[in-house]
Amino acid sequence: MRKNIRKIISTALVTLLILGTMGCGQGGTTSKEFSPKYSPDTEYKLYIVGTYSNFESLESAIERFYVHYPNGEIEYTYLDDYINTIGQALAGEEQPDIFVVQPWMYGDERFDSLFEGAEVLSDPSLEINLDCIRQGVRWELDNGDVIALPIFATSYGMLVNMDIFEKENLKVPKTFDELKKTCEKLKAAGYDSPVMGSNTSTTPGIGYSFAYPMFAKAVKDDRSVEEDLNNLVPSSGEAMRASLTRLKEFVDSDCIDIDKCSAEIEDDYNAVIMRFFEGDVPMMLCSGDVVSGTKKRESKSEAFSANPFKYDFYVAPSGDKGGYYMDSVTIMFSVNKNSANLDMTNEFMRFLTSEKELGLMAQEKRLITPTKDYSLDEVYGSLSGFPEDRSVSFRDIALLDTAVKEFRAGAFKVINGEMTVDEAVENYGTISGK
Repeated sequence: MRKNIRKIISTALVTLLILGTMGCGQGGTTSKEFSPKYSPDTEYKLYIVGTYSNFESLESAIERFYVHYPNGEIEYTYLDDYINTIGQALAGEEQPDIFVVQPWMYGDERFDSLFEGAEVLSDPSLEINLDCIRQGVRWELDNGDVIALPIFATSYGMLVNMDIFEKENLKVPKTFDELKKTCEKLKAAGYDSPVMGSNTSTTPGIGYSFAYPMFAKAVKDDRSVEEDLNNLVPSSGEAMRASLTRLKEFVDSDCIDIDKCSAEIEDDYNAVIMRFFEGDVPMMLCSGDVVSGTKKRESKSEAFSANPFKYDFYVAPSGDKGGYYMDSVTIMFSVNKNSANLDMTNEFMRFLTSEKELGLMAQEKRLITPTKDYSLDEVYGSLSGFPEDRSVSFRDIALLDTAVKEFRAGAFKVINGEMTVDEAVENYGTISGK
């Protein structure tokens, strides 16, 4: 069940390289240094389990925690087949103190024990200040309890080569009309496919990155269609029409060459990044999870190493008034209320819950911070202040994987001419099986 165990042990007092950790403060506007509750001589051993085989950003956070509490040991373990093994781990003799959860697990009877045994992190007696977590990724139950802390967030959109836009004296487009006009100018300047991406039916693919946020916004605006979409009722496919129509218009424009994308980008992750680093792609559709792989690959790209350029992440401009921002959670931490060392477990969570710590972890992983301050990683700076009326959080809709899979399949078939928009709408519920 366990593999690739990574252990970090503090054996001596760590030199105070970090003066303190900023607290969230009320509304995210006030900051303060982390103030330990307990003696620095406190001995402890904490056990964390999760879904990442390589969790370097957590290791760094643990090292910073050791500055305050050097006489302890925190062990992180990657659990293989997490969905089927986390329950066993929590029922075993050596129960984890902290474990990874996803919002979609809540309400699934397979994971009832996880949430029934989770500490209420919003309990005032714990003094965990959650105010710096932005509302879009803050998960509160119907009774107001918070039982999980978002560690990383993600979204869908495009990587933008800022040097190209500066060279061509262009601004990054915000609306679909601006996108078409910008692409016309880029084509005239010699860029064969101003926008590129992975021609796959996966979440980082062209169709999902460009059109799914628009579809999600339509569902948010009319939740009455949600149940039918989840139950794959054919008539509910009408909810896809506007987003698929815009996707078709995008593909038929001079913005993107689908054949070129298929020929030059063989997968939806590494190849997307490495092709973008060639330096001749103004805009590359992708997900935040793809962006998370850019930092480590800069040095692996001969083209980027020879001619580095500035790049940022933007929401894809699919709408008439602008794009749509999906504020999605990647992973969350919950605390086992049956922890053998509950006080220090909650103390570690209190340490993590700060704009600075969550920002540093997200920056090292190059995912989006769950806090209100997007400027902690300038790659995501464009998301700061994004209009609420065009934002969708994981709490705004509750589409099941089956419904999302149908949209991805429909978008892929529309992009590649295998279905018209009408056919995709009419065949909702069976698209992925065709």
